[in-house]
Amino acid sequence: MVNEAVRIGLDKHLTSFKTLSIAAYPQLKPYPIDSKYKLCAISRVTGILKNHRKLSKKHTIRRPYCTQPSLATCYGLKMVQGYLKMPGKLTIPLNPYTIKRLSQPGVEVRSVTISTNRLTIAYRKGNEPANCTGMMGIDRNLNNVTIAETNGNIIIHDLSKATKVKNEIRQVKRHFKRNDDRVRKRIYAKYGRLEKARVGWILHNTSASIVKHAEQNHQAIAMENLTGIRKLYRKGNRQGREYRAMMNSWSYYELQRQIEYKASWEGIPVIQVNARGTSAKCSTCGNRMIPEENRQLHCPSCNHSVDRDVNAAMNILRLGLRFRPEGSANEAMVLEPAIAVIQKVDADQLTQQTTS
Repeated sequence: MVNEAVRIGLDKHLTSFKTLSIAAYPQLKPYPIDSKYKLCAISRVTGILKNHRKLSKKHTIRRPYCTQPSLATCYGLKMVQGYLKMPGKLTIPLNPYTIKRLSQPGVEVRSVTISTNRLTIAYRKGNEPANCTGMMGIDRNLNNVTIAETNGNIIIHDLSKATKVKNEIRQVKRHFKRNDDRVRKRIYAKYGRLEKARVGWILHNTSASIVKHAEQNHQAIAMENLTGIRKLYRKGNRQGREYRAMMNSWSYYELQRQIEYKASWEGIPVIQVNARGTSAKCSTCGNRMIPEENRQLHCPSCNHSVDRDVNAAMNILRLGLRFRPEGSANEAMVLEPAIAVIQKVDADQLTQQTTS
């Protein structure tokens, strides 16, 4: 059904769900399946066609074609006594973990997708924003994550194991000598999946620990808005090949994504701050610091010495506190003095003031 709807949409240049439904639904009548599955197939094709139209403006791409069979629906889903009931009298037994997750208060099943070897259930949870009385600033680095809290605590999560895993797999790929593109792609894909699984598990444990700590201490989360990192480590920037490969494999956004969706699940706000100068400016006086040995920074103005990562986390925390809903007394706005009115020059202003 997906491929048939894709053919109709490309032939008639359709991208909206309404026009595609009108054109494709009569053509999908011969398929002996509930109409709810047909509507979900058309909805899926709508996204495929929009992406195809967007990419075709810049690149020459192939005609989209769905090769993996699947069955998806977002209508008529019910969970009764440990079974998931779908349209067309289709019933799927659920394991205890899935039943526990879907039985939580406020959880609503949104869609179900069945493939040849996988069952995917998308659900959402309606919750209220958490009452945060503090905040934590998170500085992401290649080998660690440094956290500075409003109560003065400093927490460091070690990520050197993820860097080591990436380096080992990169070395294995580099020593692959067989001159066969077909075999090379298969081997590279195998080690790519292995790297993704190992590193993803490390990032999952780290992000879950951070969000759990923020939830227990009623803290909001402030993070850097890192953009353009890959441009700093391109070929020709006078950097070594090994260093560029190590920095370009840094999973900084994956950790941010996991923290954001886990914090959103618990109702914890995540604030994005500007990353400019967070590592170079002094977290005490704001002046530029001088780098020293062992990632230490020294401020010549206030004679303050601190670790580079701790200093960046404290600066991120300071920037995040500017966006909190309740400000301190020193952040109150100062009443501007009244504007002196000059007669025969500011006659309009004088007339408005006297008439009001």
